[in-house]
Amino acid sequence: MAAASSSSLYSGSKLLLGFICKGKKMPLKFRWTIAFLVVTLSLCFADDDHEMEEFLKREHSLSKPYQGVGSSSSSHWELMGDAMVTTEQVRLTPDMQSRQGAIWSRIPCHLKDWEVQVHFKIHGQGKKNLNGDGLAIWYTKERMQKGPVFGNKDNFTGLGVFVDTYPNEEKHIEAQKKRYTPRTQRIFPFVLAMVGNGTISYDHERDGRPTELGGCNAMVRNLKHDSFLFIRYVRRRLTVMIDIDGQHEWRDCLDLPGVRLPQGYYFGASAITGDLSDNHDIISMKLYQLTVLRSKKEEEEEEDVITIPSVDNMELIRLGQSDEGMSGIAIFFTVLFSMLGCIFLIVIGLVVYSHWNENRRKRFY
Repeated sequence: MAAASSSSLYSGSKLLLGFICKGKKMPLKFRWTIAFLVVTLSLCFADDDHEMEEFLKREHSLSKPYQGVGSSSSSHWELMGDAMVTTEQVRLTPDMQSRQGAIWSRIPCHLKDWEVQVHFKIHGQGKKNLNGDGLAIWYTKERMQKGPVFGNKDNFTGLGVFVDTYPNEEKHIEAQKKRYTPRTQRIFPFVLAMVGNGTISYDHERDGRPTELGGCNAMVRNLKHDSFLFIRYVRRRLTVMIDIDGQHEWRDCLDLPGVRLPQGYYFGASAITGDLSDNHDIISMKLYQLTVLRSKKEEEEEEDVITIPSVDNMELIRLGQSDEGMSGIAIFFTVLFSMLGCIFLIVIGLVVYSHWNENRRKRFY
């Protein structure tokens, strides 16, 4: 299943380019100018997927028939808490109150660039907002430690991507009204990411907003089709996408440069229930090694060994969270149509000037 963001931009550019080139009433030189502009923009916004190869790392992947998981010390995966293995899934928690469970890789991952695709399912008897609490996918220094953050320890070191199904902050509805506008209030379930350095606490009461890197709403409960989560880390850039609509297409959720994650951490998944509950299932977790072509400058910039997880310009990210930003596709088309609008105005100006100049010359004859 391929990433969709860059392909959407490229496809949109091709359609627009075809429309322009077929325009009968537009002068040829202006058609070529606009066509060149569209191609240039599509190349600027295109991802580097064509420069990337991926290889499945079986020792870091979890899939059916889950041979030896939870029962053999030779297995690459280890269960914790209430997690259990069935023939169809690894169930992190059953649809029962006050449960928590996890599954962790026993082998640290020393890959520089990677992506993980998670096939998961969240379902239960509870109605909307009467279910909880969600699940998390981890890439952390610590492993097999119970705690309040979706079944894992707080003050973790590494990356957590959370599928949060219960809006804790709605308990304090008046405080929420003062803090957020209708535009920035969330629809749950919500997917978000956080990077911790061992000292940063996850704010459970505020659904992780103070420390999140970004996210998106994702209606993942009780779906009749498969649901997937995609996490890519390449060139110190973190990308999170979801496929929950049954269309086999990735939807953008988060794309952030300047994320610094050390090598040698562990992958895992965990979930927790409280007074409300759900079944939280992992069907598969597949890790791919990415081979990426780098320029000399990029290699020099990435020579430094990362020892502590961090995010560049975190303060600016937090400031930006007060207002919802546009998606990459929205930004692309906003810029594109703005530039096309400018070109249109220039063309009109040239036509008007041409007519004026012609009339001016006629007056001398």
